[in-house]
Amino acid sequence: MIVLKDATYIDWKTLEFIQGHIIVEMGENRPIQFTQAMPQISNDTKVIDCKDKIVTKSFANAHHHVYSALATGMPAPKKSPENFYEILKYIWWALDKSLDLEMIKASAYVTAIACAKNGVTFVIDHHASPFAIEGSLEVIAEAFDKVGVAHLLCYEISDRDGVDIAKKGLAETENYLKKHQGLVGLHASFTLTQKTLEKAVELARKYKTGVHVHVAEDLYDQEHCYDIHNKRVIERYKDLGILDLKASLLVHCLYLTDAERHMIRESRLHVVQNTDSNLNNNVGQFNSCALGDNILLGTDGMYSDMLRAAKSTYFNGQLCDTIDTPEIYRRFRQVHHYLAENNFKGNGDNNLVVLDYQSATELSKENFLGHFLYGLDSKHVQHVISNGKLIVEDCKVTQVDEPEIKEWARGLSKVLWEKMHQLQW
Repeated sequence: MIVLKDATYIDWKTLEFIQGHIIVEMGENRPIQFTQAMPQISNDTKVIDCKDKIVTKSFANAHHHVYSALATGMPAPKKSPENFYEILKYIWWALDKSLDLEMIKASAYVTAIACAKNGVTFVIDHHASPFAIEGSLEVIAEAFDKVGVAHLLCYEISDRDGVDIAKKGLAETENYLKKHQGLVGLHASFTLTQKTLEKAVELARKYKTGVHVHVAEDLYDQEHCYDIHNKRVIERYKDLGILDLKASLLVHCLYLTDAERHMIRESRLHVVQNTDSNLNNNVGQFNSCALGDNILLGTDGMYSDMLRAAKSTYFNGQLCDTIDTPEIYRRFRQVHHYLAENNFKGNGDNNLVVLDYQSATELSKENFLGHFLYGLDSKHVQHVISNGKLIVEDCKVTQVDEPEIKEWARGLSKVLWEKMHQLQW
């Protein structure tokens, strides 16, 4: 049991401020208790002094890529990409082809540690490693579990590396879903044959889950779909029944017609926005027009800081979207509703972040959103509780040896980059 002493708790739904002590029990989806009297302390109770600190629900990332964790600082490809397809071919597909299980394991630990230290206790990840598929999701799950970060994983099924690789992706997905909660991962329409898509949808129905798929991240996705299938991407997915799978996540959604937006809104599926990734790849700007309220925030493997993602989304949205401070906070928190609506575990009330935020101005329910956008930062994350377990204490992860993991990862990154160089044509 953990007791957060003298806490100022901010309810993530109502923004109400509650003063007092908070009792936190360990386990999935356990409630928290508020008390004005200090409870009796036993030997196994951890007391954390939260005087002048903020306590609120921890954060979640709706679209991440573990496989990109060792990319920071990597050399430029031999050929400079001239469009989005070449960015994939010369950079990200070269990277995922070069991964082995040890690299995946290191990437998962690095990602989970970064998430935890940024106050993120739940991650929805979309993984790819076409020459190291079997067991890859289990490796990621084990690393996340060890650090203490809850997860909803999938493998990125694709035909881009051939039929046999696609079959292995389907098999890995089913083997994982037999034992774990998860989604059925799909790359994008332009790398998926009809047969593979049909099998993926069958899997999602069999295990009562949804698909996690990249949608119209670049105009090429739509052009290819129309040339090959004589329909647009969302029409293709609707005809296959993907829009009927209520747990499905449609990621990016940049190049959509009004008709496609209407289909998504009517389906009530969730769309995941990834602002900084879109800017980095120069693929275009997200616009929420006519998509409805089910918009989540992800980082697309760029980083693991959701407060940073919210700020970037808000400021960029002033140019290309309709977004104000209540709306950016709503998108930031919508992931919790998605997880609850689909009965995914690991995101209960006993997932908390303690923020050492000493504001020079008044902080209240009425002006909290101003502080959220212009004041709060990941540097203020001091303690993090995941499913009742203290996984970050005084800015340090508690469950694993971070320096040892970082040293291990640095060595593997050099091997990875060399393998990529050999593949970058």
